[in-house]
Amino acid sequence: MSTLDIQALDAWWRAANYVSVGQIYLRDNALLTRPLTGEDVKARLLGHWGTTPGLNFIYTHLNRVIAERGQEMLFVTGPGHGGPAVVANAWLEGTYSEIYSSIGKDGAGLDALFKQFSYPGGIPSHAAPESPGSIHEGGELGYTLMHAYGAVFDNPGLVAVAVVGDGEAETGPLATSWHSNSFLDPTVDGAVLPILHLNGYKIANPTVLARMPEEQLRQLMYGYGYEPHFVTVSDPTATEAAHRDFADVLDACMDSIHTLQEAARTSLAGADVAEARWPMIVLRSPKGWTGPAVVDGKAVEGTWRSHQVPLSEIHSNEDHLHQLEDWMRSYDPASLFTGTGELRPEIAALAPDGDLRMSATPYANGGWLLRDLVLPSYLEHAVEVPHPGTEKASPMITVGGYLRDIIERNPHTFRLFGPDETASNRLSAVFEVTDRVWQPRLEDVDEHLARSGRVMEVLSEHLCQGWLEGYLLTGRHGVFNCYEAFVHIVDSMFNQFAKWLKVHRTLPWRQPIASFNYMLSSHVWQQDHNGFSHQDPGFIDHVMNKKADVIRVYLPPDANTMLAVTEHCMKTRDTINVIVTGKQPTPTWLGPQEALLHVRRGIGIFGFAGSEEPGVEPDVVLGCAGDVPTLETVAAARLLAAGVPGLKIRVVNVVDLMRLQDSSEHPHGLSARDFDTLFTKSKPVVFAYHGYPWLIHRLTYRRTNHANLHVRGYKEEGTTTTPFDMAMLNQIDRFQLAMDVIDRVPALGATQARFRQDLQDQRQRAWQYTRDAGKDLESITGWMLDESSPDDAK
Repeated sequence: MSTLDIQALDAWWRAANYVSVGQIYLRDNALLTRPLTGEDVKARLLGHWGTTPGLNFIYTHLNRVIAERGQEMLFVTGPGHGGPAVVANAWLEGTYSEIYSSIGKDGAGLDALFKQFSYPGGIPSHAAPESPGSIHEGGELGYTLMHAYGAVFDNPGLVAVAVVGDGEAETGPLATSWHSNSFLDPTVDGAVLPILHLNGYKIANPTVLARMPEEQLRQLMYGYGYEPHFVTVSDPTATEAAHRDFADVLDACMDSIHTLQEAARTSLAGADVAEARWPMIVLRSPKGWTGPAVVDGKAVEGTWRSHQVPLSEIHSNEDHLHQLEDWMRSYDPASLFTGTGELRPEIAALAPDGDLRMSATPYANGGWLLRDLVLPSYLEHAVEVPHPGTEKASPMITVGGYLRDIIERNPHTFRLFGPDETASNRLSAVFEVTDRVWQPRLEDVDEHLARSGRVMEVLSEHLCQGWLEGYLLTGRHGVFNCYEAFVHIVDSMFNQFAKWLKVHRTLPWRQPIASFNYMLSSHVWQQDHNGFSHQDPGFIDHVMNKKADVIRVYLPPDANTMLAVTEHCMKTRDTINVIVTGKQPTPTWLGPQEALLHVRRGIGIFGFAGSEEPGVEPDVVLGCAGDVPTLETVAAARLLAAGVPGLKIRVVNVVDLMRLQDSSEHPHGLSARDFDTLFTKSKPVVFAYHGYPWLIHRLTYRRTNHANLHVRGYKEEGTTTTPFDMAMLNQIDRFQLAMDVIDRVPALGATQARFRQDLQDQRQRAWQYTRDAGKDLESITGWMLDESSPDDAK
């Protein structure tokens, strides 16, 4: 590389650093056309400088590679709040002004750009949805690599550069993410170039990898399956050498990626990638590089003191103000910007063209690339129901066939993600048309493993979540299936993605993406092989804390409603859909058309289960949400109809949990009139719910009849036991629900004492049988609705 080329790169880097510093500090006088005063500086100094110059350095060099090679690249920055760098480069490339017309490419635009950063009514201090070119929230420490890998699956021409901060590298999710190369198929996927950016410190402490001897670090990365390349900036002032060294290493890595991909894609049999080593870079650069070396007599550059705002007392310390001006003038802004504030043409010419700009790539605005799924026919997979509750089918086995056909019809835009639970969750039908992706050694005993496949299984919920996020954000579709209890592992990741979507939906320039679909099974009520540790329905409660526009929760009660819910979710955009259902065969209540109608309503009366009279208000309403609660509710209604002739019972099933909220609080919510029509204004309501009972109270506390609402649900009672014993332990069983009705309907308590006692005795006999025989009574496991029961569902 010539000296002139290096000087050009250095000019862009200085411009990016200047714009980054200005964002952290200034609200006016962006080009320093007059001496800096305290009035030019923001009252509150917020932002993170320490990692920013290193990010700008990397971004600068990636632009050269893109321009020279015509390479599509996605920049995923993981080091904390590196937002100033991402925004600075987007502005220098012109993308920022194209999207935000109020932020021009001149001095006035630079003033506006500086003022808005970490400012009321402005933009966050980290790379966020507002940042062009970003698919990764700056506060998501630990997720960089997995987002990058998710982005390149099925994108063979894309290279995602994942900058991993050395603080981030200490997190559990990131440590696991290095294994993602074992799931990358070079024949159909793009490539990830990890850059481990070691600047030595976190907020206030050194980092483990930065203090690790270089040979040990080399062996660690080599053990993960990478070929590490080291670039060390030992002298902060020797910038020419740093540029030259990094450029040489970057070119070597790009050549290596190209060679690996060509070998895999041109070999008749496909190259054996089991021993392939993808390149990665370890860049050691000073924290706060090019910033103040010493402040108040203490070292700053190259230490933890540069992490946030190196000069923090601008308004009370004249020396800090002078140091800030000297710092900014050290980049020689007059050589970078014209008199009117535009980036000088010879520097601007270094940016890639059009969509090749990393701030403008459609891969960072995946809705531009999104195409609708080709969905199989719902009716081809639906279960025929000659009479409600007389046939059994597994919802997960049924939907497995549907997912199989989705995979077959969408071989490049849909993947199924899960932590080694696809078969356990009864979705094995997908293996009729695809395999699990696996690049390491294959052995004869292995089943459904192949170099290429549409099923991504790794025993890390973090990776499944992060891969799917990256896959969706770059314009594809997918499902994350998981055991209900262990999806909690990604609570924090869910939080960040929900927050991302909430903001993403408000930005007109960001295009809608396919929804994130959770399919949770092996749930709290059916744990044949597991116990208390696997019994936790609380993810729903966690989900419900997020912005209403983003969240949907579905509890399909049978196989056909599961199919209908899945079909619906596959068509949605910009939401997080949580579907919870069992994998064991359960009664099928609704025929194909009835199930479609029920899912579209989200809530409805199960006329076949109740005993109310047309035109007469019921005596009691039995509500239910979830497959097992629905079964127990319908059984309780039958017990009551036989034991208390004339009792008018209405059974209401909820498949879309959001329907319980008021329409003013959620787009799917019921109006007060509709809610009162279903649940009445004054009659007792006994509600059996899949999860923790207080959530139903939370969703309905403002409803007219809330005072008469009694909810049964999971109450942290559990063990390795039978399904019906689990129901009894938590008091959602049919006998308890029937007794609840007797206790709450006026006059029944006094007139039905013997019937209530009979229910108690039946419950006791069922409990004792589980202890004696180790299984549930046949009258429980084999229970179905009598075909002579009223059927008003059609």
